[in-house]
Amino acid sequence: MRELVLETISEQPDIEVIGVVEDPESLVAEVEQSRPDFLIIAQGEAEERPQVCDRLLDRFPRLKILAVAADQNLSVCYRANLDICSQRVETSEEGILNALRGRILWVPITESSRSSRTN
Repeated sequence: MRELVLETISEQPDIEVIGVVEDPESLVAEVEQSRPDFLIIAQGEAEERPQVCDRLLDRFPRLKILAVAADQNLSVCYRANLDICSQRVETSEEGILNALRGRILWVPITESSRSSRTN
C-alpha cells in the first residue's frame, strides 16, 4: 500500500514527498524536524483514531494527518480544531478565582451566539 500511495502522490505536481519514516518510534522527531503540511500513516482499527494523532496534533496543530487502511478500504483525515469559547464569569472574588483555576464550563462561540449578542 505504501508504494501505491507514494507513487500516486509523487505524480502530483503540487505535492512534494519530503520523507518516509520506516521506524514508528522516530515519527514525532521526524515531523519535528521536517514540519510537513500533511502526514500519511496507517489506520489501525476501523474508525478509531490512531493514538499518535493526538500527540502529533497537540504539538503541531497545523498538521493534517491522513490515516489509510487499505485492507478496510478506509481513509480518514484528522486535523486539530481550535474553538474560541466564552463563558460569563461571576464578578466576585470566587468567580474570578474559579475562572483563573479553570473551574468554569466553556461554551464554544457559534455564529448564532455571536449574532444574538450583537443584535
